[in-house]
Amino acid sequence: MTIRTTQSGDRPPPPPSVPTAPPGSAGSGLKSVSRVGDRVMRVLATGSGLLVSAAIGLIAVFLLITAIPSLLKNSVNFFTYQGTWDVSGAELKFGIPAQFYATVLVSVIALVIAMPVALGIAVFVTEYARPRIAGPITYVVDLLAAVPSIVYGLWGILVLGPALVGVNQWLVDNLGFLPFFQPPQNAANMSTGGTLLTAGIVLAVMILPVITAVTREVFAKTPLAQREAALALGATKWEVVRTAVLPFGFSGYISGSMLGLGRALGETMALLLIISTVGPINFNLMESGQTFATVIANNASEFDTPAKTGAYISAGLVLFVLTFIVNAAARAVIARRGA
Repeated sequence: MTIRTTQSGDRPPPPPSVPTAPPGSAGSGLKSVSRVGDRVMRVLATGSGLLVSAAIGLIAVFLLITAIPSLLKNSVNFFTYQGTWDVSGAELKFGIPAQFYATVLVSVIALVIAMPVALGIAVFVTEYARPRIAGPITYVVDLLAAVPSIVYGLWGILVLGPALVGVNQWLVDNLGFLPFFQPPQNAANMSTGGTLLTAGIVLAVMILPVITAVTREVFAKTPLAQREAALALGATKWEVVRTAVLPFGFSGYISGSMLGLGRALGETMALLLIISTVGPINFNLMESGQTFATVIANNASEFDTPAKTGAYISAGLVLFVLTFIVNAAARAVIARRGA
């Protein structure tokens, strides 16, 4: 047998090249994939995004066109005037500090109550509860989102408000040294329970399913590898939640909270039944107040002149801008977390 040796500088000949046919040719054995569906989907997705952006832009244009003439005729400072609105005569007087204060305050109360509860429900359902228990809890919480706003308002003023009368009186008697629980200027607020505190609790119940649903879905998407890595290091169930689930789902938790805040800022009917009278700006939760949405709804039947309509639409314009600011702040928080 003959053994053929090669020198170190020799290179083996390259293998013969095999001609390949392009994917769409007859000899390739592969059929070309139709791209019609991709093009249709791209057009629909792009059109949907443009449609939403155009709708938001048209709303902003409508608010500006309607509000600017009345703002130009306003004889007082729109951002500082706290007196009674006078929009019937030739000289207009209106401002938004009281409405801005009530809108932000009841929304903050709702978030302070709803966010911890929603977080606890989401953690319990995704990490601790058995499926036969988690299912009914999830269903009941989601069912809260189907309740109409007016039903929440009636429950707040007819059931929750009277039930809180004794609690409100105890808070005033024992914690009256705090600015949040002082005797109100209008005694009817204490007797009926139609206070900012009651409104905030009702709003918390209304936004609870939104925050819970988003947070629950994000927590459920936590990578299994992160959970197993924590367990492999000897972590307890709570340590897994604290080191793996909560950091992963924080951005979704904030996003869900901002969605809930958006609903709280624009809620109308429920708050119109609970708080519908102008209140002072003193951080007293026992007072009443008017939000941007309720002041518009409460006076909508009197929009008989363009000047009067524009005065109230200007409140809607501020609410529109406030919603954009809240969403931008939420995006900044999420971006800072590296989401």
